[in-house]
Amino acid sequence: MEKKYIGVGVIGLGVVAGQVSKVLCEREEFLSAQLGFPLKLKKVKVLPQDMPRPLAKSLPEGVLTTDEDDFFNTPGLDIVVEAIGGEYPAFNLLSRGLKMGKCVVTSNKEVIAKHAPELVKLAKDNNVGLRCEASVGGGIPLISPFQYDLAANHIKGIYAIINGTTNYILTRMAKEGLDFATALKQAQSLGYAEANPSNDIEGTDAVYKLAIMASINFQCVVKPEDIYREGISRLTSRDFCYADELGFNIKLLAITKPGNGQIEARVHPVFLPKDDWLAKVDGVFNAVLVEGDLVGPVLFQGQGAGALATSSAVVADVLAAAQDIHLGVGNRMRWNMDKPLGIKPMSDILTRYYLRMTVTDSPGVLALIAKVLGDHSISISSVIQKETDEKNLTAEIVIMTHPAKEAFVQQALVKLGGLDKVKEINNFVRVGI
Repeated sequence: MEKKYIGVGVIGLGVVAGQVSKVLCEREEFLSAQLGFPLKLKKVKVLPQDMPRPLAKSLPEGVLTTDEDDFFNTPGLDIVVEAIGGEYPAFNLLSRGLKMGKCVVTSNKEVIAKHAPELVKLAKDNNVGLRCEASVGGGIPLISPFQYDLAANHIKGIYAIINGTTNYILTRMAKEGLDFATALKQAQSLGYAEANPSNDIEGTDAVYKLAIMASINFQCVVKPEDIYREGISRLTSRDFCYADELGFNIKLLAITKPGNGQIEARVHPVFLPKDDWLAKVDGVFNAVLVEGDLVGPVLFQGQGAGALATSSAVVADVLAAAQDIHLGVGNRMRWNMDKPLGIKPMSDILTRYYLRMTVTDSPGVLALIAKVLGDHSISISSVIQKETDEKNLTAEIVIMTHPAKEAFVQQALVKLGGLDKVKEINNFVRVGI
């Protein structure tokens, strides 16, 4: 049965939620014309302290409420938009909306990454839509292409720069020679990094997004805690100098690919050849490279965060949900999560490595290091020695390896760290995808 209009309710009045409410109000006529029927903002659930805000005062009279029951019981409320972030109370609010038979739209990466199985089941049980386009790439269309446009493909791999904060920091370190702390402060002063940036710089944000992408593409449950995570805080300006000399850029990548009944799922810094597509993505931009067996490599690139870009994806989800309701279509998700795919242990990963260490500047050191690596089935591709400390009789060397097993590399690093002639293992970074 066709409805005379589709009513939307928004939970929150923060950066994203406020922008979504603003778009729904200011573009009501335009959005309704896009749909071919009226779309109305019916209610906005806010906190008491939000009421005096200029945006709150600019919304239509009677739209605001501070009461959860009043919000959910609003007559004609068909779609619930959640954009408050965090795990709770967002999960409870989304669950309530689904149980009441309302379509829900969320930009919340954490709640989807941690609770997708429960929310998907609720949506299916109540025959309503659950949409989360903005939870991964902000304004970059990803979820819909994964579920529909690329559905005929076996996905061979997803390689993503999916956090604008870390990409900005790494870009400044590479282009200006800044150390990590200075680049982070610059990002904070420009509003690209939060006062507490740990979720970004330690890779947690990217892990949430990778969990969603892997779960959707491989139709299985990938939990954030099962994904290997390594942030960018131990990278130094010296690593970028060597990367540049060797023909690489350094990026924080989220990687997932299938193989032998398992999938890889990992987030960590990577040396990428300078001519690689992803190596050229700078600043706060995000990019996701998807490799399908039919379509080949496809690159999605754009602004992965910010109120305007994220609201674009959220409102697009609202329009899709409204169209479904208008046509009497219930749940259309292609997200079953029923394949018994395990996560490949990080110790089994095979890749190349960059090793930087401080050693005693004396004869035989390289031969000793080469023997330790060889004993662990690690073959050396190249060696650089430039920096020497004549006072302390030490030298800095950089070794690039051929592909090696992660477990063997970790064992070798422990062995090398115990040698008298190796003063410090300064850093190691995986090379290539």
